[in-house]
This record gives sequence, C-alpha cells and structure tokens, in this order.
Amino acid sequence: MGELSVKSQEGRTAATPSPIQDEADPAAKRDRLATLRSLRSPRRPRVWFEVLLIAVSYWLYSLVRNAVPEQKAAALSNADRLWSAERILGIAVEQSVNHAVNSVTWLIVSMNYYYATLHFIVTIGVLVWLFRFHPGRYAAARLVLFATTGVALLGYYLYPLAPPRLMNGGHFIDTVLVHHTWGSMASGNFKNMSNQYAAMPSMHIGWSLWCGLTVFALASAPWARIAGLLYPTVTLVVIVSTANHFWLDAVGGMACLAFGYAVSYAWYGALPHHLQKRVAPPARARLSALGPGGPVQVRRPATATEAPARR
Repeated sequence: MGELSVKSQEGRTAATPSPIQDEADPAAKRDRLATLRSLRSPRRPRVWFEVLLIAVSYWLYSLVRNAVPEQKAAALSNADRLWSAERILGIAVEQSVNHAVNSVTWLIVSMNYYYATLHFIVTIGVLVWLFRFHPGRYAAARLVLFATTGVALLGYYLYPLAPPRLMNGGHFIDTVLVHHTWGSMASGNFKNMSNQYAAMPSMHIGWSLWCGLTVFALASAPWARIAGLLYPTVTLVVIVSTANHFWLDAVGGMACLAFGYAVSYAWYGALPHHLQKRVAPPARARLSALGPGGPVQVRRPATATEAPARR
C-alpha cells in the first residue's frame, strides 16, 4: 500500500506543470516580439554602410541585368505583340513623338543626355536628401527603391523586350546614333556592355516616380513639390522620344514601384512618409535613467545659501 501511494504521488508530481516553465515561456515570447519590433523599427542610417550598400546593390543589379540571356528572337516578337496591343488601345503614338522631337536637334540632344545622367543623379540626390533631413523615413523609402529594382530584374528575365528603336520595320530613330551622343548604354559604343533587350519594365519610370512621389510627400516648399511631380512626367516623354521604351514599359515600371511600396508597408507597417521624421532614441538609452522603482531622483548639490535653511 505504501509503495502504491508513493508511485501515485510520484505520478502526480511528474504530471504537474512546471511553474518555472510557464513563467519563462511568456517572457521568451515577449523577448522575441521585442526583437522583431526592434528589427522593424527605423534606425539612424550610417553613411559608410549606406554608401557601401548602394554601390554593391547597383553593381549586383547591373551584373544580373546584363547576365540575363539576350533572347533576341523572343524580344523582337514581344515588341511586335506589344506594339499591336498599343494600336488596339489607341496609344501607339511613340513613333510620331520620336520623329517630331528628333526634328528639333537641341531638344533631342538634351533628352539624350537627360536619359543618360539624371536617372542616376536625381535618384542619388533624393537618397542623400532623405538621409540628411528625414533619417526616420530613409530606411523605409530605400526599401521601396530596392524592392522595386529587385522585382524589375525578374521582369527582364521572364519578358525580354526589344526597345522601339530595335524593332524590325518599326521605323523608329535611334537618336543616340543619329546625333552622336551617349544617351543609352544600349546604343553606340556601349551596346556590347549592356543587355539591349531589357526594356520591360522601365526603371527610368520606376526610379523617377519614386523620386517624384518622395519629394512631393515630404518637401515643404511648393516649388519642390511641383518639381517632384514634373520629374517623372518629363522622364516619360524622354524615354518615348528617344525610342528607348514603349508607353506600356512605363506601366510596368509603375507596377514594380507599387510592389516596392507594398513590401515596405508590410515590413514597417506604414508608408515612408507616415513614419517619424527623426529616429527615436533607442529604448535602452531611454531606460538608462530609470531605477528599479521608477525614474531616478537626481539631487543637485546644495548651495551655501540653501544649507542653513535645510538645517
């Protein structure tokens, strides 16, 4: 009987949940949630890290984009189908725009250089502006740009597309070759250094629209906000006038940008311009002034005139 009671007691003891484990699990869960919140919270950007990240990212982007097989036959076939689709939609006016602007030499030459330079200059300029004046929004806005570019690479691989200037029988003018300027990495002396059949989606539109929306949402000066809206609009005219893209390539760039914003929203829980302008101080720094029972009372030394009064 004694042995049976002992075994029964031992069995009950073994089946009893451990209070220590029950108390540890909620604490561990809270720690994991705190770690996740910390990772998803905007942090103060560091110059050296951002410069390195952007340089490496653009190098990888160029490497992957140019490593995509140049499927010439498929790219030309897709261009013909896209051109036919635009005709059905009644928007196939790229050829007329290309010929009209090409007749004004100073204008088309300016557009060639615009296409070659501002794509990078303005994008980097907006990143620097965010870094300097909106550090709390910088990481979320940068994630939009990176996600947009990343999904564009998938588009280049899955849908090779010849630009209008390379279409068979399209009668488009390659303005870079005609006017001997360098407005495209896929024309002239640089044509062997870049994938010529990666026109869809247009990252000139994806990046310029990111710049424009960012400036419009965050700039305080009215002229800057107007310039933000004009920049992607002018870019759209430029990519069509130089026969580097179709209208629908621009739609593809907009779709990639929408994906980029969705990724950033999913991670940070808000669009970049809805986040705090400045990065909040780390929680550890805020708690450093707290004692075990609350804020630490810091007494200042008594002055000579105050000492007698306290006695």
